[in-house]
Amino acid sequence: MKIFHTADWHLGKLVQGVYMTEDQHYILQQFIQAIDEEKPDVIIIAGDLYDRSMPPIEAVNLLNDVLAKIVLEKKIPVLAVAGNHDSAGRLNFGSRLMSDSGLYIKGQFTKNHAPIVLNDQHGEVHFHLVPYAEPAAIRNIFEDESIRSHQEAMQKIIEHITEDMDTSKRHVFVGHAFVTKYGEEEANTSDSERPLSIGGSDCVNAALFKPFHYTALGHLHKAHFVLNETIRYAGSILKYSLSEHLHEKGFLIIELDEQGNTIVSKRKLVPRRDLRVVEGQLEELLTLTPSEDYVFVRLTDKISVTSPMERIRSVFPHAMHVERKVLRQDMPRELQVVEAEKLEDIDLFRSFFTNIIGIQPDEDTERLFTEMLQELLDEERETVK
Repeated sequence: MKIFHTADWHLGKLVQGVYMTEDQHYILQQFIQAIDEEKPDVIIIAGDLYDRSMPPIEAVNLLNDVLAKIVLEKKIPVLAVAGNHDSAGRLNFGSRLMSDSGLYIKGQFTKNHAPIVLNDQHGEVHFHLVPYAEPAAIRNIFEDESIRSHQEAMQKIIEHITEDMDTSKRHVFVGHAFVTKYGEEEANTSDSERPLSIGGSDCVNAALFKPFHYTALGHLHKAHFVLNETIRYAGSILKYSLSEHLHEKGFLIIELDEQGNTIVSKRKLVPRRDLRVVEGQLEELLTLTPSEDYVFVRLTDKISVTSPMERIRSVFPHAMHVERKVLRQDMPRELQVVEAEKLEDIDLFRSFFTNIIGIQPDEDTERLFTEMLQELLDEERETVK
């Protein structure tokens, strides 16, 4: 069986004030072309179809058009789960009706879990769709007060699945979680990945997925395997933050043989506009070949420059951000670059305020910003729930 594993489309994504819908449409047309060329038997979307629980209408229409083309026109089944950015209820609506056409979307996990069974020339393949869920939700479903972490929730889910698992069949797990090699805290692969928990561990031990022949994961935006090559993240289809500028985006092609052994390859997707970093003194950058790419500019000028964004956009009309790169003499050069990428929200606010007003924000202004930001984050979490 040939499987396309993709994830983290984040339709409706807003990057530095720019809606990425046209770029997403462009990249998904490449994905559809790859379907025509490779002719997969099934397509997996491992969560975060949308970027937020209430996506803009353009994003809804794009997903509708793409899924209709794949499922209705090309007759290829699609298996999808909700991610932490999605609204589980909205994705779950109508799922029973859509499954008759070959579109299987699991928005909410339920205790009466049953795999999606598809067949190839070697027999059945069982796909276990496990959408993102808070530990509290799994605790309530199984009435188990001991479930407090994402690790404990996933362990309970997999124990439940394996109780009735037919080990003579091939099994594929489809999920959306922060899976690490040993279940220990690790840095996310990009700044676009919303933390799964506040004040507690959100990591899941990869060893839990040993009962499955292949585990198709979403959430982390860099394609990689965890623990072994059968437990994989496909990564996002586009670069969605500065921290992703070195990623190679695409999707995975999995060949599943009669015994459940896998051969995995990656197919790259080429964006309409790349997202990259350019660095140097302003006058040097203004002599570069003009480009339509999305660029984050790091100025190394030692003296102040006037109207940097306006001037940069004469060469890079889609420049997203300009910052001064302040080099610390007590820090190795490679760490200086990392530090420049890891800007906190308050640092971004200070930069914006200074560019607009012309002076640094005072202590009261910064406190007001921090309070408003926290209120917005709290509202967003309640909306996602």
